Amino acid sequence: MSNNTFIVADDHPLFRDALSHAIGNCVAGAAIVEADSLDSLQKVVDANPDADLLLLDLNMPGVSGFSALAYIRNNHESLPTVIVSANDDPVVIRRSIRHGASGFIPKSSSITELEDGIKAVLEGEVWVPADVDLQDECLDDAEAGIAAALSTLTPQQFKVLMMLGEGLLNKQIAFQLGVSEATIKAHVTAILRKMNVNNRTQAVLAVQQLRIGSPVIPEGFSGDVSAAE
Repeated sequence: MSNNTFIVADDHPLFRDALSHAIGNCVAGAAIVEADSLDSLQKVVDANPDADLLLLDLNMPGVSGFSALAYIRNNHESLPTVIVSANDDPVVIRRSIRHGASGFIPKSSSITELEDGIKAVLEGEVWVPADVDLQDECLDDAEAGIAAALSTLTPQQFKVLMMLGEGLLNKQIAFQLGVSEATIKAHVTAILRKMNVNNRTQAVLAVQQLRIGSPVIPEGFSGDVSAAE
C-alpha cells in the first residue's frame, strides 16, 4: 500500500472530487480511497489501517452526528481524522475535537483553506478555523461515556445500532444486512449489554446524544423495550 493513502468519506461526489484535488495539491502521488456511506467507510478503513488521514463528513447514509467519528477514533486510534462539514457552528467544531478529531474544515472553505488544514494536520497540528476558541466548552461526561461504549461494539453491531436509530425493526435490519433475524436479535442483546442499557429505546436515546442538534426520536420508532420484535 502507498505510504501516502488518504480516505475521503462524503456522500457528495462533487465534494469528494474537491477534497481529492486539495489532497493532490498537498501530497504528490497520494492514493485516495473514497467512501460514501457507513458501510463503505467501515470497509475502506479496515482495508487501509495505515492510511495517513481520513477526511470525514458528519452526515452520511447510515450514520449522523458524532457517532461515526467516535467509533472510528476509538477503533482506529492511529488514523488522524479531520471533519469536513457544512455545519460550522463553533459548538459542533469543539465537540468534534473533543471526540478525537485532529481538525475541522468547514465545507465553505476555499481550496487554499482546505489545503492549509490538511497540511497542518499532516504536520501534527490540530486545525480549526481561526475564529474558533477550543477552550470554551468541555465534552459532557455522559456524551464521552457513550462514545467510549461505541468503541466496544463490533463493526456489525455498530451498523445494527445505527439502523435501530433509524427506527428499523429486527426483521427489516436482517433483510437489509442479508442475515437471519436471530442473528440481529443476538446483536441487539450484545449492544444493550455493552452500552449498559436495558432496552432498545435507551440505546437509541443514548446514541442520539451524539447528534449535532437536539435529540429527536426517529419517525415510526416503536420504542419496543425488548431485544426482539
